[in-house]
Parts: sequence; C-alpha cells; structure tokens
Amino acid sequence: MTWKTLDDMDLAGKTVLIRVDINVPVEDGKVTDATRIERIVPTIKDVLAKGGKPVLLAHFGRPKGKVVPEMSLKVTVPTLEEKLGMPVTFIETPTRAIIDAEPQDKVILLENTRFDAREEKNDPELADFYASLGDIYCNDAFSAAHRAHATTEGIARRLPSCAGRQMQAELTALEAALGSPKRPVCAVVGGAKVSTKIDLLSNLIEKVDHLVIGGGMANTFLVAQGVEVGKSLAERDMADTARAILEKSKTTGCAIHLPIDIVVAREFKAGAEHEILPVDECPADAMILDAGPETVAELKTIFADCKTVVWNGPLGAFEIEPFNMATFAAARAAAELTAVGKLITVAGGGDTVSALNQSGAAKHFTYISTAGGAFLEWMEGKVLPGVAALG
Repeated sequence: MTWKTLDDMDLAGKTVLIRVDINVPVEDGKVTDATRIERIVPTIKDVLAKGGKPVLLAHFGRPKGKVVPEMSLKVTVPTLEEKLGMPVTFIETPTRAIIDAEPQDKVILLENTRFDAREEKNDPELADFYASLGDIYCNDAFSAAHRAHATTEGIARRLPSCAGRQMQAELTALEAALGSPKRPVCAVVGGAKVSTKIDLLSNLIEKVDHLVIGGGMANTFLVAQGVEVGKSLAERDMADTARAILEKSKTTGCAIHLPIDIVVAREFKAGAEHEILPVDECPADAMILDAGPETVAELKTIFADCKTVVWNGPLGAFEIEPFNMATFAAARAAAELTAVGKLITVAGGGDTVSALNQSGAAKHFTYISTAGGAFLEWMEGKVLPGVAALG
C-alpha cells in the first residue's frame, strides 16, 4: 500500500497532531526505560524543523475510560524534555484556542487519550474533536496501529495524514521482510503455543521458503508426527492442526524445519542437569527445554542460503541457562551474516527482543520492532487499521 511521509507534507505554520507510543515503564514517579520516548524524537524534531507545531497524542496504561491520576502522562514530561532538549507544555483539557495560543516552535503533550471511554470505541464525535485541534495528522505509533481507535484511525480519516519517522522505518522494514523480500526467505517462529500462532503459521507457509519452528510449539509438531516428548510442554489437542500445516506446506513449497536434536532435563531451573539427545529419544520423565547443537548447525546452513530472515519467538527456554544456547547461537549466526551484508534480518515480539539483546545479536539485526501485537498481526497478514487509514 502507499502512504505519505513527513517529506510529502507542507508543515509550515501548521499544527501537527502526532500519535506516539510513550507507554513507558514508571517506578516511583520516574520513567525507568526511555526507549520509546527516544524513538519519537526524530519525528518531533522534523516537524519543528519544517515549521510545524507538534501536538502529541498518546495513551498510558489501561485506565479503561476513566481518569486515573497515577496514569497521567504528566509523569513523562521530564524525560520528554530531557530527550528533546527543550520544554514541553502539558495540557490536560485541550481546545484549539489553547493550542493556538502556544508559540509555533512549542512541543505540546495532551493528557492520556484513554481517559475518555470513547477513544477505544473509535467514537466519531471524539475523532471530530481531536481533528479540530490540528491541521495535519502524523501517526508515529506502529505499536498501536492494529487498534482502530479515535487517535489511531479516526483522525486519519479526517485530516491530511502521514507516517512519522518511526512508523516509516517499521513499515519499510516489514515490507522488506514479507511484502517484497529478497529471496530465499526464512521465518523463525518460536514460543510456547501453536494455538496462539495458527494465523501466523498459516500465513507464513504461503510467503516464505523456509519455516523454522522452535520452543514449545515444536513439541506440538513433534507429537503430531508421532514423536514422544515426555513431560515437555505440548498442545496435544493441536496435533491435527499441526499436521494440517505440515501438509499444506507441501503444496506451497515451504520447507518446515523442526529440531533434529534436543536438550532435555528433569527440572525446569537454572543449571539443571541436562543432556543432548536425538529428537526421538526424549525420556518419559524428561522435558525438552532447548534445541541441540545439530539443529543450530542446520539453522546456520539455512541462514547462509537465505537473503532474508524474519524472526518471532525463541527456540527454547532462553530465560534459563543453559537452555538459551540454541536461541543465542542462531541469533548470533544471523547477526554475523547481517553484519557482512549477506542477510536482511527483521525481528519483533517481547521475548524475541529480549533474547536478541541478551545474546548481543540485536545490534547487527537490520531492524528490531518493539511493536508486539501490531508486529505479530502484520506477520499474520492482517490489515492494520492505523496503517490502512494512512493510504
């Protein structure tokens, strides 16, 4: 789809409503991780440089349509000012007159949009009100783009609209990963349950050349193939679904890769006694907690043959040593190929981002999305309302 960027808009003398995601962690009244705030700085700076007045719209926490003082966005103002290097005006009850009275080079932050119950209902009257506060709408919150809310979708239908720099980077990266990727393409999908990723797997086998399945999900596929997995996490009631996906992949030309060796233990704890076994030799009293070195070696070969890797989910219980080995080793292999220009790597999802950061691979990946649900729905092939409204 086509969407405009800040470069396509005349912002001089205009009030620009920017939907941002600054739903940051806070402890004792202070922001503890400013990553999301740092990511919106380029968009705000660009709007100012082009003569626009940035008015920030954002949600914070889950107030469920009520005014909850401890969920006020006011707590983010000091960090916003620090990262922007300039004052930020906070407005609880905005009107166009109040906004117009502020200098053109001022950054304005409005109160938590979810204090109004109409926000999450995409209420037309609320969307009309927000649209009346500005001249141009800029969405820089891809992480909220899968929600059709008044400030993510409603305003975009009422004002000239564009993507902010972060949204632009996200959409460009995802287009490179699944839209029109360089082939061959490999998708790595891990995590606990097949049931939460059926749509994802069904979409991917239509679009990628290799699909690597890891984590607890792999155990379900092994069960579907008649492999005993002992006490491992597995959704035995999803075996028919797993078989259907395996069968469908034969018609789409997607090669599905499951573990060929496994790391098993009797206890789920750090430093637990463990052993590496062939995939079909899991003892009845043991759990599969990671993929083994032969599996990692196979993944390295696959990555070396591919041009694009898109990653969502770990290959094992990476939070606990030594069951982080497969995820970390595979991530580092992908990162090394990316660093020398042989691979495009795009990753997303909370556990994935954490694993890539812990392994040290993150710094070499082409793009890492912090969007969570929106990233997953994009990979599932779903239309994201906040993106569609920009087209």
